[in-house]
Parts: sequence; C-alpha cells; structure tokens
Amino acid sequence: MLKKIDHIGIAAADTEAVKQMMQEIFGLSPSFEEEVLDQHVRAVGFRLGDSNLEFLEPTSPESPIAKYMEKKGGGMHHMAVQVDDIRAVIKKLKNAGLSMIDDEPRPGAEGKLIAFVHPRSFFGILLELSQTA
Repeated sequence: MLKKIDHIGIAAADTEAVKQMMQEIFGLSPSFEEEVLDQHVRAVGFRLGDSNLEFLEPTSPESPIAKYMEKKGGGMHHMAVQVDDIRAVIKKLKNAGLSMIDDEPRPGAEGKLIAFVHPRSFFGILLELSQTA
C-alpha cells in the first residue's frame, strides 16, 4: 500500500532564499518549481535520491501553509508517502477509523493526486498520500 516516502513538506517564508541556500551550500538546483493555486502556495522541490524536500511558501493569507506558519513558524509541515491507488487507500483508512482531511483526492504539485490524513490519526504527523498521475 505505501511504496516510499515521496517528500517532506517544509513551510518556508521565502523560497528564493531557500533556492539560494540549497544551491550555494549543497549544490542542489530545484527539480521542480510551481504554484499550486488551490492551496495558495509556491512549491519548490529538491530531489534527494527517490524523494524530495518540498519547500512551500504561502502566496495568500488563506493558504493552509500561511495559517500553519502563523501558529508554528516555518519548518516541517508534513510527510508524504507514495501510493498506487489513492482512492483505495483513503477508503481503507476511513474504514479503519482514521480521520481524513480529504475524503477525495485533489490536485497537488507535480501533477500528483493528494489527500491528507489528520495528525490525530497518525501519531501527530500530518500525513499526505500522493499518487503519481
């Protein structure tokens, strides 16, 4: 069911500063950059092996990342795991009594389908399910 860690989502106030640091210190260039309009975030990803570090900058006060940063500042926001059939996984988790933030998948960065499991159902961690389109 769970294939691998897809990415670690990190809330960041300035993705341009992140890009500069990642290039200067670690020699890494972004593997992708895009705006996820319905989430009001700019996403910049850096490939590390089979996974990404995904830095998320809010583009609006309505962004879930902006609200997170108001409470906790920047830092690790979520962990994403790759799945083959996101709808089947959502159904299985709901049937097992886990609380879902998303009952249906929605579009995410890199053209993936995503859905979130509430932290109260996964050891205090916001867990993102991610399916490659």
